[in-house]
Amino acid sequence: MEEKKILFSAIQPSGILTIGNYLGALRNFRKLQSDYNSVFSIADLHTLTVKQEPANLRKNTYELTALYLACGIDADQSILFAQSHVSAHAELAWILNTICYPGELSRMTQFKDKSLKHEDNINMGLMDYPVLMAADILLYQTELVPIGADQKQHLELARDLAIRFNNRYSETFKVPEGYIGKSCARVMSLAEPQRKMSKSDANLNAFISMDDDPDTIIRKFKRAVTDSDNKIIYSPEKPGISNLLSIYSAFTNKSIEDAEKEFAGVGYAEFKVAVGEAVASVIEPIRQEKNRLLNDKAYLDEVLKNGAERAERLAYRTLSKVYKKVGLVPRKRG
Repeated sequence: MEEKKILFSAIQPSGILTIGNYLGALRNFRKLQSDYNSVFSIADLHTLTVKQEPANLRKNTYELTALYLACGIDADQSILFAQSHVSAHAELAWILNTICYPGELSRMTQFKDKSLKHEDNINMGLMDYPVLMAADILLYQTELVPIGADQKQHLELARDLAIRFNNRYSETFKVPEGYIGKSCARVMSLAEPQRKMSKSDANLNAFISMDDDPDTIIRKFKRAVTDSDNKIIYSPEKPGISNLLSIYSAFTNKSIEDAEKEFAGVGYAEFKVAVGEAVASVIEPIRQEKNRLLNDKAYLDEVLKNGAERAERLAYRTLSKVYKKVGLVPRKRG
């Protein structure tokens, strides 16, 4: 019997996630853990590249742990852990830094974008973020990494560093491939459908968060931008309606064509309520389960502890090979 491939995915605990995060990543995790040996990380070290309120970071880490579980991750079947609980991530990042070149990092699109957004805090962590991400991936001999368009450059660097290390020191790392799952088109802002939906949007009506209750979700969809026409069709000339059709299609598993037929002759007001109800029917059970889990911090701590122990065994198996290859003297124990 063929052994399952190893899949690695990480999300930063940097605040409430949106339905865009759910459709692009979280909802796929339940199936992925059945198809692959899955390692899911809460990338708390990565969040430190931007100024954090310590109490909020701790709260967000528990929130994301609970959300992972509420979305169907089985902590016995998959490995679920906090990145900072496995020090091998930072240790391997240092080794990879010694074979990575400054020009590779300064050319990263995300570094340029984040430098503009955080001009008061352009730190080395912000530049070195992709090397730590490469360490995250390579530690587990990862074969598949679910990625969005904004992470393709980072995965390419991880691949380059794996190949470079293997060529210099002999075969050590598996070279990971990107996993592109089936998903709907990008979820756009409800207020400005030309822009991607973002949890950091100043306009709270522009995004649906995974913490929104049904009434809030429906109210936000009622206020969603449409156009002066009255036809519910998918078209580049109708970005607002097209976005709502994409969302409805994703949450009901119906095709865009079937959704267009379903709402033929229906007014915008009725259509927007129907989209809101479809989204709320999926999000509300997850929200309730997440809140139930957050009331049991001891259980969440146990999940993170067990996950870190399992991750550590895999990570140090790789790191010990790396240390030996580069010539570091092994520590004698006992």
